[in-house]
Amino acid sequence: MANVTGLSGNEIYCMALKNYRPGALVVGNSVNSLGFLRDMSAGFRGMVGGEISEVTQAIEDGRLKAFERMTAEAQGAGAAGVAGVTGDLRDFAGNTEFLFVGSALHHLQMGAGLGFFSSAGSAQELYCHMDAGYQPLSHVFGNIAYQVGFGGGLTGALKTLVRGEIAEYSNIFNQTRHAALDRIVAQARAVRANAVLGIRTRIMFWHNTHEMLMTGTACLHPALPADYLQAPVTSDMTGEELWAMTKLGYAPLKLLISASIYSLGTVGGIKAAFKAFTRGEISDLTSLIHDAREVAIGRLKSEAEAMGADDVVGVKVYISEMNGLVEFLAVGTAVKRMPGMTMDSQALPVQAIVPDKDTWIDGTLGVVMEQPS
Repeated sequence: MANVTGLSGNEIYCMALKNYRPGALVVGNSVNSLGFLRDMSAGFRGMVGGEISEVTQAIEDGRLKAFERMTAEAQGAGAAGVAGVTGDLRDFAGNTEFLFVGSALHHLQMGAGLGFFSSAGSAQELYCHMDAGYQPLSHVFGNIAYQVGFGGGLTGALKTLVRGEIAEYSNIFNQTRHAALDRIVAQARAVRANAVLGIRTRIMFWHNTHEMLMTGTACLHPALPADYLQAPVTSDMTGEELWAMTKLGYAPLKLLISASIYSLGTVGGIKAAFKAFTRGEISDLTSLIHDAREVAIGRLKSEAEAMGADDVVGVKVYISEMNGLVEFLAVGTAVKRMPGMTMDSQALPVQAIVPDKDTWIDGTLGVVMEQPS
């Protein structure tokens, strides 16, 4: 019978090199009534800010139920694993639908004794993990629903009148990001993994709250120290980045995240506004962003040195403006040289590196037809 899979030709090729063939698409969903949470989250508006644990838990429960149904469907079809697992949260007929979709994989050697796994990354990324010695175990996620609150509290509101970092805001943003990371690590620990790879982060606005969601693949590497089963390493490196660093003898230690929230201050804002009418540099904004950058990167460096890392790689920086405040966010992965970091292959196949191109051209109805000449 014809097989319907979400894997691309490149992904199928990569999995064939690891003795897997594609299976069918598998889906798990759960539609939940979360109306009471909308009212609850609205009631938190104007307060100091931070996590809204009831919303966090309700969303986590809905996701887990949908994920378990997707997994059960794959196992019921005799699959050895699921690759390219993606999750979604959407409003549906006034309720919230949690949805997970992936592509089943079947091992070419039936009864090979391999445990069932699921992977958050594409099959190309999965190939890179496998080739670098990381055995995939499970798609894992960590989330937190939160609000910043009005001015980050009275102290934060007052500090917006002067120039400098607003520690109350910085603390809320740092706490939420690290809470999501702690929860993805907890899920990895529960499946006896010692690493979480390919972590991807997104922030969504949902019914008066923000939700931060981190997803990744919990893996087991035999060369990592035994105590890493209690404190799995974390990484946001792409599959090919991880493969390259492994080939050089490095292993990831931790995904590092640092946020710094700065205010230009009322006086500085007025000065900058007047300067905007003239040609030339706005020195107040230049120095503000410079200071915020130095603080955020300095925190990454201090945390990396405290854990004995050799380097922090793949650092990405993000700057955003919100109601007169500037957030500077720095993200990277701390790495360290470790013995036993070896590869199955001497080079990655091109099919594991070339990104797949989207062939569905979006238009009014999903397709743009070429007009005859």
